[in-house]
Amino acid sequence: MRVGEVAALRIGDVVNTDGSIKSEIRLLAEQTKGRNARTVFIGQRLRKELAAYVATINCRLPDKSLFYTQKRDGFSANTLCQYFHWLYKQVGIDGASSHSGRRTFITNLANKGVGVRVLMSLAGHRNISTTQAYIDVNDEMQRAAVDLV
Repeated sequence: MRVGEVAALRIGDVVNTDGSIKSEIRLLAEQTKGRNARTVFIGQRLRKELAAYVATINCRLPDKSLFYTQKRDGFSANTLCQYFHWLYKQVGIDGASSHSGRRTFITNLANKGVGVRVLMSLAGHRNISTTQAYIDVNDEMQRAAVDLV
C-alpha cells in the first residue's frame, strides 16, 4: 500500500465487527492515489501482527484512524512519510523512504516468479510499465535467469 493509503486506514477497514482481522481491505476511491477503489489482500503473517497491534489500542470505533500520532490524531500522508524516514534511520537503513517497502514487496514477488500483471494489480498500478519500473534487477536475479537455460 502507498503511505497515503495506510494513513487513510480506519479501524473498520481492517477489523471485523467480531474483532478479528479482515483478510482483505477494500480501499475506497477517496483512500487511493488514483481515486480508484481496490482490494488489498492481507497475508497470514501481517494479520497476526495487525491483531497484536489492535489489541494494544483502546479505541475500537470503526471510523477512527487505525494508526495515530502521539496526539491520538490520525497520521496525514506527510507525517507518516516522515515517520517512516525516521524509523528507517533509527535502524540504520540509509536512503530508504516510505516507498521502499512497496519496491521491495514488488521486487521480492517478481523474484519468486509472480507475473507482472498480478504485481500490477497488487500494487494498484494502472500501467504495466509503472510496475516494471519498480522491479529492481540484481546479480542474483540474473544468475538465476541464466541457470534456467
